[in-house]
Amino acid sequence: MAGTTNLFLSKSDLAYAELRGRILSGGLAPGARLAQYELAESLNMSITPLREAIRRLSSEGLVEVETHRDVRVAAMNSVEARQLFEVRLSLDPTAVELAAGRRTDADIAAIRAALGNLLPVTRRWGEEALAAHRTFHRALYVASHNDVLIRLLDDLWDKSDRYRRLGLELPPGDEPRTRDLDEHHRIAALVVDGAAEAAGRLMRDHITMSLTASAISALEDREGRESR
Repeated sequence: MAGTTNLFLSKSDLAYAELRGRILSGGLAPGARLAQYELAESLNMSITPLREAIRRLSSEGLVEVETHRDVRVAAMNSVEARQLFEVRLSLDPTAVELAAGRRTDADIAAIRAALGNLLPVTRRWGEEALAAHRTFHRALYVASHNDVLIRLLDDLWDKSDRYRRLGLELPPGDEPRTRDLDEHHRIAALVVDGAAEAAGRLMRDHITMSLTASAISALEDREGRESR
């Protein structure tokens, strides 16, 4: 049956998914060199499918191929971070506006369940909080029932996660982010109530004041100091 086929249709797909996951989670740090033969051996495959995966990752800007053998995880920079942020500032409010008009009972249940698992995004809670935060926002935009928008936001959130983790290292990351938690509850309530415009406005404000925005500003400041 089609529904039971392996998610990874080839070894190249497997290598791509594995490496992409490690890069986005921070398991492979920005600037880290990819030891291709060692990676291929650890993934139990030849070098050819691994190189195909690297070409795909290069096209996404996640790795930099300097020579045939020298491949590194792409560095993080404020230009990419700002661009990702600007797109999110446009798409996430649109998604919740659509969700407010299209959410089903199942969507509402998923939103409420995700809301109940939220934690303050701080150093104390770390990856657990980031994962819960991601699950909540995804429950909101999935309720838009716009497949194109969902795919765009999935990719956008994937690529933004590297920068979101930087926010955990900022001094405010140690403080309880009660405002964020309160806004999550208010956005969810507006979507459930069908208040599309209000949900979109609050989501835009929420993103503007987010931990990611603080991380981008800190990254821009750091790059400015280093360029002097």
